[in-house]
Amino acid sequence: MPPGNDNNTKWKGSRDAWLDAAFELLLESGVDSVRILPLAKRLKVSRTSFYWFFKDREALLDALIERWREKNTQGLVRQTEAYAETIVEAILNVFDCWLDPELFDSQLEFAMRSWALQSDEVAKEIDLADEARIEALMQMFERYGYEPLAANVRGRTIYLTQIGYISMKTQEALEVRMQRIPAYVEIFTGQAPQPRELQRFQARHGYVSEAVS
Repeated sequence: MPPGNDNNTKWKGSRDAWLDAAFELLLESGVDSVRILPLAKRLKVSRTSFYWFFKDREALLDALIERWREKNTQGLVRQTEAYAETIVEAILNVFDCWLDPELFDSQLEFAMRSWALQSDEVAKEIDLADEARIEALMQMFERYGYEPLAANVRGRTIYLTQIGYISMKTQEALEVRMQRIPAYVEIFTGQAPQPRELQRFQARHGYVSEAVS
């Protein structure tokens, strides 16, 4: 792309602006709505300015997939690798993903899985993501002394439970989710969380419990 000045940027938008608008349409109406003309109207820029940043619509869709891969797959993997003194703290690091869309965007995950129903290529991307995420969870359990089979089953159970939440569009108030967290932790790890572990987790999400037992 040739260099431009501020005026050029205003009428062409930017690569990130086009990508952000594409994500908004994907979340609102699905992949069929992600087309150049509606995006140009949303951004209030020339349709032809799209081609300063992307070769064609397929290139834009590829960029959407790459952003999802970095946001959700790498976001989850990073949380499995975050510092934790115990497996309980490690699981709570992973649970941060389900409460913080900056770490893992559940709306985007639902949109991608819906897209996969229409595209074999996207379905393959979903399969690769599932495999990488479950492997990361399995490795996390193994680092805390779990045997490979137990680590695999626990990792799969955590992951598939959350994907079920996303696929069913289950909505829970923060208070309800927080009340269930200790039981989830104990079921998934076989260990009850300590009050201080729960308090640190709750503080990260701006939740104050009346009492942590």
